[in-house]
Amino acid sequence: MEKEEFRVLIKHYFLIGKNASEAKKSLDKHYPKSAPDYHVVKYWFAKFKTGHMGTKDDERSGRPKEVVTPENIKKIHKIIFDDRKVTLIEIAETLKISSERVHHIIHEYLGMRKLCAKWMPRELTIDQKQQRVHYSEQCLKLINRNVAEFYRRYSTMNEIILPKKCVFLSNGEDFSIELIL
Repeated sequence: MEKEEFRVLIKHYFLIGKNASEAKKSLDKHYPKSAPDYHVVKYWFAKFKTGHMGTKDDERSGRPKEVVTPENIKKIHKIIFDDRKVTLIEIAETLKISSERVHHIIHEYLGMRKLCAKWMPRELTIDQKQQRVHYSEQCLKLINRNVAEFYRRYSTMNEIILPKKCVFLSNGEDFSIELIL
C-alpha cells in the first residue's frame, strides 16, 4: 500500500475519534508487514489536529523540479538554431534553469557540442545523410561519363610556383587554365 493511502486511513481513524495508538494497532492488525511506524501515525494525527487535513506531502526545498522536459528541450533547440553562437549561460538565463541542466540537455538529448564557438550536431541528421548520398550519386554519374577525363582533371601537381598571370579559356562546357610563362 502507498504512503498516501495509509495517510487517508490515518485521517479516517482521526475523523471517527480514535487516537494515534488505536489507529496504529488497527493498521498493524490489517497491514502487518507494511503499516507505518507509530511516530508517522502520531505525526499525521498532530497535523490533522492543527486543521491541515491534506494527505499529500508539503513542498520542500531540496531537489529542484524536473526541468528536462520535452518543452524545454524544444525551447533550447530553437534558441540554438536561431543563434548558434549562444552560450550555455545565456540559454540558462533565458529559460530560468541551471546551466548544468542546459548542458545536460544539449549534450545528452540534442547530441550537440560546441565547435569553433558554434553549437553543432555531433552526428549528421537523416536529412544531411540523404543529401550526402544524393550528391555522391551525382558525382558518380559525372565520373562514369568519362573516367579518363575525370582522372586527368583530378590529378594535381604539388609544389609548383604559378606565374603571376593565368588566362582562363572556355571551350564549350569545360573550363581550362592556360598558364602564360
